[in-house]
Amino acid sequence: MKDSIEQLPNESADIFTKPFARFLRIEALSGAALLLCTIIALVLSNSIWSSEVLGFWEIKAGFSIGGIEYDRTLKHWINDGLMTLFFFVVALELKRELVLGELRHLRMAALPLVAALGGMIVPAGLFILLVGKNPGASGWGTVMSTDTAFVIGCLAVLGSRLPHSLRLFLLSLAIFDDVGAILVVAVAYGDAVNWVALGLAALGIVSVAGVARLGIRSMAVYFAMGGLIWIAVDASGIHATLSGVILGLMTPARSWVSDTRLQAIFNRVTAHPPGAQWSGNTPARRDLRRAGVAAREALSPIERLEMLLHPWVAFTIMPLFALANAGVAIGADEFDAMLATSIFAAFFVGKPVGIVLFAFAAVRIRVGVRPTDLPWSLLVGGSLLTGIGFTMALFIAELAFEPSLLTSAKLGILAASVASAAAGFLALAWLAKRQNLSE
Repeated sequence: MKDSIEQLPNESADIFTKPFARFLRIEALSGAALLLCTIIALVLSNSIWSSEVLGFWEIKAGFSIGGIEYDRTLKHWINDGLMTLFFFVVALELKRELVLGELRHLRMAALPLVAALGGMIVPAGLFILLVGKNPGASGWGTVMSTDTAFVIGCLAVLGSRLPHSLRLFLLSLAIFDDVGAILVVAVAYGDAVNWVALGLAALGIVSVAGVARLGIRSMAVYFAMGGLIWIAVDASGIHATLSGVILGLMTPARSWVSDTRLQAIFNRVTAHPPGAQWSGNTPARRDLRRAGVAAREALSPIERLEMLLHPWVAFTIMPLFALANAGVAIGADEFDAMLATSIFAAFFVGKPVGIVLFAFAAVRIRVGVRPTDLPWSLLVGGSLLTGIGFTMALFIAELAFEPSLLTSAKLGILAASVASAAAGFLALAWLAKRQNLSE
C-alpha cells in the first residue's frame, strides 16, 4: 500500500524540539518552592505541633480487593510512589540529552558522566573512612547524589553571567548521579527479592515494549501498565522507584510525524473553502481530525511527557517530599556528631573534589572534552554546588539509617546543603564578576 505524504506515517520520524530552556526555568522556580517547603517542615517539626505533624505522614492508606490488602504510610506513597515519577522525568531528561541533545556526542557525554562517577565514589569513600565501624556506616549511599532543583536555582540567580556549558555540565552530572544513586538504592537498600513479583515486573516491561512495537500511542495505556509494573517491583523487594528509571529510558525520543508530513496534512485542512462543514463524516472533518493527531504526534513522546509531568514533579511532588522528609527536631536528645560531621565532609569536600579530579583525568586521557567556554575555574566553582544533596540524600537516608540516627543524618545533609550552596554561589559570583571586568 502506497504511503502518501498526506497520511500519518507507520514509523517514527527523527524530528525533535529540545525544551532545555523551559526545563531550566521550571527547575529554577521549583528550587524556590522546595526551599519554602523545607523551611515550613523545619518550623513545624520544632513547634508545639511537632508530634501531630510527624505522625500525620505515618497514617496508612491503601486499598483492599477481596482478601488482598495493599496499604502503605503516606510517607511511603510519597517516597516510593510519587518519587517514581520524579525518577521517570530524570530518565526522560537523560535519554533526551543522550539521543538528541549535546550529549549525543560520546566525548561530550563522557565528561559529566566520569565527573559524576567521581562525585559518587570519592564522597562515599570519604564517608566510610570517617565513620569507620561506627553506627551508620551502611549509609554511604546518602552522600552520592546532587539536588538538581537547588543547583539550577542557584545558577538561575546568577543569570546569563555564566556560560550555558556550565549549566549543561551540572545538569547532566546531576542527572547521571541521580540515576546512579537510584541504582545503588535498588541494589544496596532493597529487601529480600521476591522472584515471582520480579518476574511479573519483567513481563510487564516486555509487554510495554511489545505494545509500543504494535504502534499503540495512548498515554493512558502506558500509565496503566506502568502502575502495574510499579506494584510488581514494589512487591519484589527491589526499590519501586527503579521502575520509573527503566520506563523513562524506554520512552521513544523521536517524533512520529515529520515536519514535512505535518505541513502536508495541514495544507489539506486549509485547502477546504471557508464555511466548510466540519461536522459529520465528511472529508473536511476527517482531514481536521487527522491534523489534530499529527499536531500532537509531531512532538516526541519524551517531550510530551516532560511537558505534562515536569510541572507536577517540580511544584507538587518535590515540595510534598520536602514537607514529609525535611522535618528535623533540632533539639533532639539523640545526636551523633560523628555521623553528622562525616556526612557534611563527604558532601562539602568529597563531592567537589571527586568531580574535579575525575573530570581533570577524563580530559587528560582524552576520554572527555571540556567545552572551550568552560574554564577550569568555573568548573571548580560549579562543583561546589554539587554538595547540595538535599532531595536524594534525604530519600536515601530514610532507607539507610536506623530511626535513632536519622535526625543526625538529616542535620548533616541540611548543613552540607546550606554550606555548599553558599560556597558555590559566592565562588561563581566572584568568578563571573572577575570575568566581566577582564572583558
